[in-house]
Amino acid sequence: QVHLVVSGGGLVQAGGSLRLACAASGSIFNRNVMGWYRQAPGKQRELVAVFTNGGSINYADSVKGRFTISRDNAKNTVYLQMNSLKPEDTAVYYCAAGPFVPGRYWGQGTQVTVSS
Repeated sequence: QVHLVVSGGGLVQAGGSLRLACAASGSIFNRNVMGWYRQAPGKQRELVAVFTNGGSINYADSVKGRFTISRDNAKNTVYLQMNSLKPEDTAVYYCAAGPFVPGRYWGQGTQVTVSS
């Protein structure tokens, strides 16, 4: 049973933009905290952006001012708008959801590659 479906990603030049989308089932979207992780080769998975349980938004320091997480409640979809992309943003990006922190449910990863 697929709960989270990720779309977007791809190859972009440094300085460019991409938008990722994560479509969730209604029960998952309405009852869980949702966020985005990424994992670069040889590195640990990193929480990039998240809607917290208290309703605020947190970003990793490395993406603050460049990435924006948003949600469309009518579509049960969370987005990650990525601007001013850098080669170090290259990673597999994952959407996740969970009751307190994202992590119980996972979408399939999508590759984001930023060329210099």
